[in-house]
Amino acid sequence: MMIDFIVELKDRNEVLFWYGILCFVFSLLFLGLTQISSVEVYQVNAWFKPFKFAFSTFTFVWAMAWYCWYLPTFNIKLFSWAVIVLLSFEIIYIALMAMKGKESHFNVSTPFYAIMFSMMAMAASLVTMYTAYVGFLFFTHSFPSLAPYYVWSIRLAISLFVVFAFQGFLMGARMSHTVGLVNNNSNLFILGWSKLAGDLRIAHFMGMHALQVLPILSFYFLKNTKYTFLVSALYALLALFTLVQALNGKSVFGVKANIEST
Repeated sequence: MMIDFIVELKDRNEVLFWYGILCFVFSLLFLGLTQISSVEVYQVNAWFKPFKFAFSTFTFVWAMAWYCWYLPTFNIKLFSWAVIVLLSFEIIYIALMAMKGKESHFNVSTPFYAIMFSMMAMAASLVTMYTAYVGFLFFTHSFPSLAPYYVWSIRLAISLFVVFAFQGFLMGARMSHTVGLVNNNSNLFILGWSKLAGDLRIAHFMGMHALQVLPILSFYFLKNTKYTFLVSALYALLALFTLVQALNGKSVFGVKANIEST
């Protein structure tokens, strides 16, 4: 099944297929560097951040390569190269800053770093808006050859992705991904979510990865439009719950920080 998917994906969008492979390879490289380098940023190994961004980009571009193929008269080449340029800029800058042992996000310590942080936000916003446009096309087109529950899973997944991708601006506004402590991390496997404070990255992670989770659940397991709506609603509520919990300064472990972030 997996081999068939990979072959089909390559046929659908060879550019994003190979870009996804490249991001996957680099994610493994960055993960390997966590075992070699002892440099830390925000209490965790500096190379975990480029790993997470590269791996997340890999899953994003493969998902969008698969979905965009269904759209009639969509300029998929323009979309593909826009995504490649914008997300590559983010990954490269994050990796370079990890190499220096410096923060890539929330770093406005110099005018140059402030500009680069703003440019990363702009790159992420442009990708999100382009993805929102793809979602709009899925809502305005009919797909008679596809099962309705599958089409709705894609529509809902892209909607959640867009909402929770823009939720990243909450972190930018606070200049911190945690509430109650400033940019707190933990040793929680690769995720590094805070055990002591509210962590805005959890809802961000859940909402954005709805892009992969919901269509897979709908296509392979639910196979029903009502169930797809129900599971999507529950998934959205869970992501929203983690967001509210984070804004209240509570970690996923039920601990509430007693130090307010500035």
